[in-house]
Amino acid sequence: MATRISTYAEFWPWYLSEHSAPLTRRLHALGTGLGLLLLLATLLIGPWWLFLVALVAGYGFAWVSHMVVERNRPASFRHPWWSLLSDFRMAWCMVTGTLDDELRKAGVTPGR
Repeated sequence: MATRISTYAEFWPWYLSEHSAPLTRRLHALGTGLGLLLLLATLLIGPWWLFLVALVAGYGFAWVSHMVVERNRPASFRHPWWSLLSDFRMAWCMVTGTLDDELRKAGVTPGR
């Protein structure tokens, strides 16, 4: 990140550029979905340690994808809240079929 990002409007395109590989995006979606399911299980059946498993699942898939696939540093290390919001936003865009448009706006080739 050569320039300093000071707004979420600046962060979102940069975030997408850091998730240019389709495998990275799929692993993020898997981790986000699994993390949400485990969080729901924590709320419904209650063992407190399940919350820790939810965090490991949510962040684990994402961080591994950055180390192995993208070979970059996870955005959550620099902008934890914007990164969390963007994980959910990217997953929502995947579900609604709008991610390719968002990637194009950010200058990222969708199929790469």
